[in-house]
Amino acid sequence: MGAIHWSQTQSPKASNTNTSFSFEWAMKNFSSGFPAQGRKEFGKESLGKDREEQGDQPEAARCEWDFSLSTVVSSGASAAVSDALGVIEFDPSHTVVATGGIARKIRIYNFNSLLPQENIQAFRGEQSEIAFLDHGNACSYYICTPAKLSSLRWKPGSGGRLLGSGDYDGVVTEYDLERQLPVFERDEHGGRRVWSVDYSHWDPFIGASGSDDGTMQMWDPRCGGSEGGRCVAKVQPTAVRSSVCCVEFSPFGDALIAVGCADRKAYTYDARRMEHPLNVFEGHSKTVTYVRFLDTQTMVSAGTDGCLKLWNITDSRLIRTYKGHLNSRSFVGLSVWRHGGLLGCGSENNQVFVYDKRWGEPIWIRGLEPMARPESNHGFVNSVCWRQVHEDQCTLLAGGSNGVLQVFVGTRKS
Repeated sequence: MGAIHWSQTQSPKASNTNTSFSFEWAMKNFSSGFPAQGRKEFGKESLGKDREEQGDQPEAARCEWDFSLSTVVSSGASAAVSDALGVIEFDPSHTVVATGGIARKIRIYNFNSLLPQENIQAFRGEQSEIAFLDHGNACSYYICTPAKLSSLRWKPGSGGRLLGSGDYDGVVTEYDLERQLPVFERDEHGGRRVWSVDYSHWDPFIGASGSDDGTMQMWDPRCGGSEGGRCVAKVQPTAVRSSVCCVEFSPFGDALIAVGCADRKAYTYDARRMEHPLNVFEGHSKTVTYVRFLDTQTMVSAGTDGCLKLWNITDSRLIRTYKGHLNSRSFVGLSVWRHGGLLGCGSENNQVFVYDKRWGEPIWIRGLEPMARPESNHGFVNSVCWRQVHEDQCTLLAGGSNGVLQVFVGTRKS
């Protein structure tokens, strides 16, 4: 399978561009060509200029962190080439890591196994050797899945026992990790790829999924009595059924949910009243691939226009735009470290980028270690995840299109 397929009535003709690393994570058809009816032109930033432009000369970006590569986890030479790591997620205790991708495996790691030296030297700012591990030895166990995975999310309130997934066959599945078995399945997107799943924090039984069918659906396994649970709400943000590429509930306990779409817009809804969006966030010139809440007042979006954008949730005002990474067609990952105000994302030139929320330029860039795969010259970073702990120490995990997982640690400069 290669680029995303669209029906002739819903989208323009697919690109004929041929690349040697064409596989599902490449969003060739998301790059351009979506209907522009009703869309404003954004020669300048929409809904207000960046905050730096409103005052005096902006403060120069500076890096207040010392980052270093701690661990590289790869597969043996006999492993399948198609092992792109499309998603990385920490459990609520931040001690367990789950990864998924197109290899049809959910790998579960004890975080300590990814830091065999405990990174004492790195956290102290001292030089330490890089640990090279094999996935087979580093992961605690893996679960085979029937389809390629696009999304993983831990279910709140389950003690790290339940993990939800969305896949390329349009199915949402919950896995009981103690039994290593699926315990819930939902197939209500008509077989169209599910790009994103998440769980509510105000009612952790409720989940949501966004799909290529152009809908975001909320469901509750306690309702309806059917095996797949009843759909308690369904929204179609665009009349032309543009793909819903990302969903995220507010992690701060309220009923807010954010959605990003291929129509170049992000939306927020009150999960209790889904008839109309609370706010519409316009400013990206291409598909919105990720939305992440940074705090109770702001959220970050990422798009295939090569930009991250910070928004005021209350009034849809654009606060800041972040540029530097390369992103024109692929999911390259987005994660926010709320404790430190840092944003992490990948890039199509196989680099990891870190932004401080205060400045629009990156404060740190690091290329992923090449692992001598045939497609390494065309590789890119397509998943990142911050560990949400500590005030003066941080950990960022990054996954590549070659299946390599890398762990970076950082300390705040004194």
